Amino acid sequence: MSSLTEKDRPIVQLLLNTGTCPRCILRFCCVGSQALYRRPYKDLMKDLKEFLKNNQEKEDTVCLDVVDPPCKRIRLEHVEEGPDELSHNGALQQIPSVNDESTAMENSAVKVCNVCLGILQEFCEADFVKKVCHQVNSADYQFTSFVFSVSLPPQLSVREVSVYRYFFITYMRMKESNCGIKLGLSLAKDDIVQLKEAYKWIIHPQLSEELGVPADGKSLFEVSVVFAHPETEEECHFLAAACPDCFKPAKNKQSVFTRMAVIKALEKIKEEDFLKHFPCPPSSPKNLCVALEIQCNNGAVFVAGRYNKYSRNLPQTPWIIDGERKLESSVEELISEHLMAEFKAESFNFSSSGREDVDVRTLGNGRPFAIELVNPRRIHFTAEEMKGLQQTINNSSDKIQVRDLQLVTRSAIGRMKEGEEEKTKTYSALIWTDKAIQKEDIAFLDDIKELKLDQKTPLRVLHRRPLAVRCRIIHTMKAEYIDEHHFRLHLKTQAGTYIKEFVHGDFGRTKPNIGSLLNRTADILELDVESVDVDWPPTLDN
Repeated sequence: MSSLTEKDRPIVQLLLNTGTCPRCILRFCCVGSQALYRRPYKDLMKDLKEFLKNNQEKEDTVCLDVVDPPCKRIRLEHVEEGPDELSHNGALQQIPSVNDESTAMENSAVKVCNVCLGILQEFCEADFVKKVCHQVNSADYQFTSFVFSVSLPPQLSVREVSVYRYFFITYMRMKESNCGIKLGLSLAKDDIVQLKEAYKWIIHPQLSEELGVPADGKSLFEVSVVFAHPETEEECHFLAAACPDCFKPAKNKQSVFTRMAVIKALEKIKEEDFLKHFPCPPSSPKNLCVALEIQCNNGAVFVAGRYNKYSRNLPQTPWIIDGERKLESSVEELISEHLMAEFKAESFNFSSSGREDVDVRTLGNGRPFAIELVNPRRIHFTAEEMKGLQQTINNSSDKIQVRDLQLVTRSAIGRMKEGEEEKTKTYSALIWTDKAIQKEDIAFLDDIKELKLDQKTPLRVLHRRPLAVRCRIIHTMKAEYIDEHHFRLHLKTQAGTYIKEFVHGDFGRTKPNIGSLLNRTADILELDVESVDVDWPPTLDN
């Protein structure tokens, strides 16, 4: 543990005198003991006062040693020995004597901290923890652990730099006056404990106890708090004039004054420019920070299965052209509406192994699909519950059926897309010819193997696919004679083959084609997908 010692005395007194809270004082004294930060606010203040009264030369400690893991450290820029005693208006600021303990005691009454703006004061107390937990519990999420995240006002970074520069100015003045005070500037900027980390040290055990689950950095359930401090929100603005290249508008950001942009500007701004525009030390505000948002978010859940489509008037995804819906439903919606309701998800993303046209059926074992359910409130389902959910989907419509419905991982979905070009599909096509045919006219098709096609992007999809010539392979064909103008063709093809165009030729854009092979005009009347040869997801005992 790193505890307060004699060399920290001047820092403690300086900070107490300027209106810094006890926990921020511990941060600036590089104290890494989590247990110290968790102590009640009044006890910490009392300990600091007793520490200041102790004038022994030996090292003194505030409390017993506690072994804690190493903490992260804040990274701030190096302070050069430039104009060392300038205030925000260029004048020499009055620096209190480090021996004036009475002044420190008088100013140490509970008021809003000039560094953390109250975050390590009011928002560490049991009332705020209960407020957060009430928000979490009322949101009705399922979770077995949590990760806590906090968003801090960017001006806090400016105030921390101001405090450090205040130390430096004081150190230089004491050094020049040779007053014998051992300030020593033992404080190193890279050792200052980050405010965000100190806050989590305090809040994690309280949240964990109140919620009844452990804090876990790898948890998929996130509890987040967004803090703001309207009273001081313009304190960053002077940085934009000094370092305009650090503040560039972003589409997903409401303000250019993000934490990272402010930190970048603080690293670039000249010492004299900072001191001319910002007071050292910073003054205490009148008001505390406000918790703008307390939000919960569960990591996505992924559901996979296979679907059969029995309708020739049902698109895979919503069919909307120029804002107008063409058909009332889709495969995606018929499946997802039930999953959304059961998982209580916020939204979803649908994906599948290929797609069929609106007038094409998908038969056999069906087409593999996966649905990402975003921010679900319910995440735990037994195999029996998933089986019941599958039955609910199947009972809701005669246009589709699903099978092998199961929970999968994000990484497992990659298997559905693996070998997209290598996998095969089998089809059944009902074909019409303009000239009469006999069985012997189509028998030769059965003998054709590994037929290579050159398919220029079909006219019907040219509006959404780039113009290109794609080489595709028809592995096998089997013709089934029906009458003089109709036969059924069973095909096994490379994935990505345009079957309709292979039949009618698409005005010569697919070569060869059934029409050119039979030396007559051919067209396709019906098309069915009979199998999608992807061994995923695993077959279940349904």
